[in-house]
Amino acid sequence: MKQYEHPPAEAFLLTTILHALSDPYRLSIVQKLAVLQPQPCAPLQGNRPKSSVSHHFNVLRKAGLVRTVVEGVLHMNSLRNAELESRFPGLLDTILAAAAHSAECQGAE
Repeated sequence: MKQYEHPPAEAFLLTTILHALSDPYRLSIVQKLAVLQPQPCAPLQGNRPKSSVSHHFNVLRKAGLVRTVVEGVLHMNSLRNAELESRFPGLLDTILAAAAHSAECQGAE
């Protein structure tokens, strides 16, 4: 059974987190997980190829944003909220609020 490596909170780097969230698809995954978690990969995949989705989840895991746990045939994904908050207080909430505000502004145009 495949297990994924996840960096400890002490190893989280701000630049790596910001890079991971700079991609709109990865940001959308984090936004969806912020609403409902854990979630398997399939509902988060959209119409993207599996290889592309695997790459994006790998970037999110290496940044420390997402934890993936294998449960049978499912890969369940959750945000690492507590660890992110301990390392960078308020960062994820601020980014998610800014992304939501940006989406609202774009929708109003």
